[in-house]
Amino acid sequence: MENTLLHILRQVFGLDDFRPVQKQVIDSVMEGKDTLALLPTGGGKSLCYQIPGLAREGICLVISPLIALMKDQVDNLKAKGIKAAAIYSGMSYREIDTTLDNCIYGDYKFLYVSPERLKQELFIERFRQMNVNLIAVDEAHCISQWGYDFRPPYLEIAKIRVFHPKVSVLALTASATPQVCADILEKLEMKSPNEFRQSFSRKNLSYSVRLVEHKLEKGIEILNRIPGTAIWYVRNRQATQQIAKALGQLGISASAYHAGLSNSDRAIRQEAWKSNQVRVMVSTNAFGMGIDKPDVRVVIHSDLPENLENYYQEAGRAGRDGKKAFAVLLANEQDFEQLMDRSALGYPPVDFLKRVYQCLANYFQLAVGSNMLSSFDFDLSDFCHTYELGVLETFYAMKVLGEEGFVEVNESFFAPSRVHFRVDPSRLYEIQIAYAKLDPVIKMLLRTYGGNLFSEYIKIQEGKIAKSLEMKEPDLVKALLQLEKLEVMDYDQRKDKPQLTFLTNRYDAGKLPLNHARILARKELTLEKAKSMVEYAHQVRLCRTQFIQEYFGEQTDAECGICDVCIEKKKQLVPETQEDRLKLKILETLAESGELSEQALFEKLNKPLSDSNLRLLRQLIDQGQVHRSSEAILSIHPHG
Repeated sequence: MENTLLHILRQVFGLDDFRPVQKQVIDSVMEGKDTLALLPTGGGKSLCYQIPGLAREGICLVISPLIALMKDQVDNLKAKGIKAAAIYSGMSYREIDTTLDNCIYGDYKFLYVSPERLKQELFIERFRQMNVNLIAVDEAHCISQWGYDFRPPYLEIAKIRVFHPKVSVLALTASATPQVCADILEKLEMKSPNEFRQSFSRKNLSYSVRLVEHKLEKGIEILNRIPGTAIWYVRNRQATQQIAKALGQLGISASAYHAGLSNSDRAIRQEAWKSNQVRVMVSTNAFGMGIDKPDVRVVIHSDLPENLENYYQEAGRAGRDGKKAFAVLLANEQDFEQLMDRSALGYPPVDFLKRVYQCLANYFQLAVGSNMLSSFDFDLSDFCHTYELGVLETFYAMKVLGEEGFVEVNESFFAPSRVHFRVDPSRLYEIQIAYAKLDPVIKMLLRTYGGNLFSEYIKIQEGKIAKSLEMKEPDLVKALLQLEKLEVMDYDQRKDKPQLTFLTNRYDAGKLPLNHARILARKELTLEKAKSMVEYAHQVRLCRTQFIQEYFGEQTDAECGICDVCIEKKKQLVPETQEDRLKLKILETLAESGELSEQALFEKLNKPLSDSNLRLLRQLIDQGQVHRSSEAILSIHPHG
């Protein structure tokens, strides 16, 4: 079995070896144990279920709330020749039906579903018939109301276990406090589970906080000092444009990224940054999920994230290649007040929640009792304008309605057009004869996409097909719509607007069954988490890495030696002699620069490579404060 797992890792994923904790998690899953894995950002979570899923007979069910990520994973697996499918809001009933059938009869290996689907009769009926080899729960912290991103549909997961009682569950998360971990085990009804935790300490990542008024100037200074790829996180869309423009004017190539961009714009900007044509991505937190660029050298935040979980994940996108990297938070007193104020606004009064729910029902003209799991294009600013609602309060109200399991809003994601023939080839041939105008369109579809059109939904590009047929795109769309009208074909046109899904049948807003106690507890929790974020930025006594480790329940006395707090402590051990002063300069230079050769170090110090200077350097190496690699590259020893 050992060889099979390694073979899959190398042949399918092109990787040489497992990461330390990854292998233990996979072994636990292969032994059929319920398993909880806490693997911080960049820890290779998806392989923990993909490899066992491929090594065993049957299909692996993956539950995830991140639609963009699910779609990426499915596309990546398909590109490797592995059959995978996903079910999420915005798909038609018929497409879900076909997809589930394929998962029973079509030797599919992975089915990704968003959690709200688990309640659906349609899903449960087919799930019972599947040969399931594993249930993987990604973003497992969503099951806990003590987590930072609670989603009630996650509570349905334990209920589907009864249909496959012998199948084990793997729960994965990148950041969870001990209270949340305990909740995951309980809510998923895990039986004598194995738990694995990777340390929250990142030896190569230097955290620092700069309390400044002029953040743009400070950020530019940091980018001028630290070469290489960067991400600069801000809170709103406007700031992404402003900062990217300011950087561009100074000759630092930068691009703005936020959820309001069209899908093609996002893809172009992401690709330019990934391929190093653009150095800095200035972004809202819409950017970064599932983007594994290992050589990010610095992550700057010029707005405070809502909690340490978000900060740790976003900052952790730096230095995944194991080389020295920096996470810098720029803040001032006003930011601390704003964060606390915003956290207090996060849970609007119950009357306002009911009003927003009523307005949503009116906006989409839904009758009481109708429309469970219906999805609609949704434009928040148009909705607020129509009903004269404040945008920020409405945004928070929608979030609470989401946490309470009534609606779900997905930021805009791109779903290309898809087609599927509903009739068999002989009936299709009759249509080709009866409707001569449609014949070339049907022939071109079959020639381009083949027989799979009869068994599954295939993505198409109308522009390309129209070009091949030498016809205008609107005329092709008309022909496709006619085929749909004739009930020959399903034609789902592309979507790139945010989707709002009603997760329950529509309630009478006055009787909306809100869980008042839970809302109050979540409000207090949000404030607590904001306080911890402020404390992290404010405090200067505890090593930053240590602060993060302790927040996540990891007990440690070890200091990182490379964060701003650790460096400041070293400075305060005031050097008395000239030699001591030079030693301190060596440590400071290495802390700032990361890795240097002896020659580059002394050039930066403006000192000669003399015997006496080299002797001082050797003393620092002997004392364990400086690390010298086998290639004679110097860096600060993590515990130096």
